[in-house]
Amino acid sequence: MRGLYSILLLIGSNLFMTFAWYGHLKFKDYKLLESKGLLFFIILSWGIAFFEYCLQVPANRIGHISSGGPFSLMQLKIIQEVISLLVFVVFSFFMFKDETLKWNHFAALLCIIAAVYFVFKK
Repeated sequence: MRGLYSILLLIGSNLFMTFAWYGHLKFKDYKLLESKGLLFFIILSWGIAFFEYCLQVPANRIGHISSGGPFSLMQLKIIQEVISLLVFVVFSFFMFKDETLKWNHFAALLCIIAAVYFVFKK
């Protein structure tokens, strides 16, 4: 169960991270926020990223072998990267409809999935 909890926390963490890193690009579409400067969006993104860390740190502690979890450090990192990319693809699909996925994006994602295979291979 610790592995599942770790993965669920990583998904939540990456939702916040993706929104903090890329969500501000859509804020210009809102009248209230269009006149705000870069410093405003940096501070806003840091505020959103706080919640990312509130989930990321426990995810790694719960999931790591040293805390009784099933994953090594390398496995946690690769899992996080795959989740990050999957969350990003879904996020960009809904938030940035003008951005399209191309064949090379899928090829890159397959390479990341292959990385998961190899990092878990004994």
